[in-house]
Amino acid sequence: MMGIITLALSIILSIAIVGFGFWYTRRLIKKAEEEAREILKREKEHAKKKAEEYLSLAKQKIEEEKQKIQSEISRRKHELKTLERNLNELQENLKRKEESLRRKERELLNLESQLKKREERVANAEAEITQKLEEIAKMSVEEAKQELMRIVESKARLEAAQLSMRIKEEARQKAEEQAKEIIAMAIQRCAASRTAEITTTVVELPSEDIKGRIIGREGRNIRAFEAITGVEIIVDDTPEIVVLSSFDPIRREKAKIVLERLIQDGRIHPARIEEIAQKVEEEFENHIRQIGEEVLVELGIPYMHPELVYLVGKMKFRTSYGQNLLAHSVETAKLAAIIAGELGVSTEDAKRAGLLHDIGKVVEGEEGSHAIVGANIAKRYGEKEAVVNAIAAHHGDVEPQYILAPIVAAADAISGSRPGARRESIEQYIKRIQELERIAYRFPGVEKAFALYAGREVRVIVNAEKVSDLEAYALAEDIARAIEREVQYPGQVK
Repeated sequence: MMGIITLALSIILSIAIVGFGFWYTRRLIKKAEEEAREILKREKEHAKKKAEEYLSLAKQKIEEEKQKIQSEISRRKHELKTLERNLNELQENLKRKEESLRRKERELLNLESQLKKREERVANAEAEITQKLEEIAKMSVEEAKQELMRIVESKARLEAAQLSMRIKEEARQKAEEQAKEIIAMAIQRCAASRTAEITTTVVELPSEDIKGRIIGREGRNIRAFEAITGVEIIVDDTPEIVVLSSFDPIRREKAKIVLERLIQDGRIHPARIEEIAQKVEEEFENHIRQIGEEVLVELGIPYMHPELVYLVGKMKFRTSYGQNLLAHSVETAKLAAIIAGELGVSTEDAKRAGLLHDIGKVVEGEEGSHAIVGANIAKRYGEKEAVVNAIAAHHGDVEPQYILAPIVAAADAISGSRPGARRESIEQYIKRIQELERIAYRFPGVEKAFALYAGREVRVIVNAEKVSDLEAYALAEDIARAIEREVQYPGQVK
């Protein structure tokens, strides 16, 4: 009986333990479920906050991009308005020019009509004069014709001179106003002060002590430098500079680079001088090319054929009438670009043509004038037809075919003829003065002729009994045309 009771108690206890365990397990599961729901809730709130933050950041980025786009749109609208305004101004200028051409055309038609009427009057007068001459003077028809032709020719020349004077004066005044404005603006915006280094180059020294090291013990360094480079070094009392002297600009440039490298290196002795001179000799072509590339950067020219860049660099070592060829070409390019900009022509083409207009002066082995040689080289290396024509036509070797040609010719003349730009030998100066006076004396009625102001003005005195005021005007035009054909001169002869 006790065994049954014990067994029953054991069963009951086991059931109780199992029930308690089941109850405790459900409680743990319920607690875990609550914690899971709490964690899930927190994570949802955290995710919601993050989403709101990302959404706010995205809205901010969108707003910034929107402002950038609106700013770009405003800028583009402003550019379009500027272009539209420039286009309208250009159209107005074209309309005015068109109206001016029409007015000139009407004037020419009126002149043609007047000339026809005068021809009719001359024909009638010729018949009357012929009859009277035959009756009164008993002259032959041939003699009468010759006399009549002389009279008519004299009257026609006077009338033509009057008409030509009036039309040319009007055109000259208008043209001079516009030309002076454009040229003055170009010169003011490109007021370059340049001095050509003809035979010397100055090298700056970091300190006065370097002079002794350049000279060396008993002068061995300076003697070695002069023997290797072929350039003389002048060391005087001028502080912190030495002067290199040579008639060869390329040798002088090489010697300058050698000396600068020696000063930078600090080791100055004959063996080192020879070593650096040899390196400079090997690298000098790259140096010339680098000079050309620096000029392109200065002028803002994006690309040019490497051979043309090399020739541009070589211009630094050439002079023309004492003016450095590269400095003159850069100045011409800037002047041409300014004038082209005022006239609505491509400024890049103007810069290219101005820079390359004298490129033929550094080309070796080509026959012909430097303008034609330069044009052929430019064409060979892919320059535009307008640029090639401007190079060929800047001294009148060929006819200008584009408006760029007279622009480059004008810029070349400004750069070459401004005070102090070029030097001229006394023999050339006297020859030009004599040539100007000789041309003036060649015309009938001229008694005295004087070339003044270094040949920039020719003053002519005529016989008043042989040449009237109107005939003097025509005579001045004839002399000017003769000078233009026969004499090479910078600028303008008055």
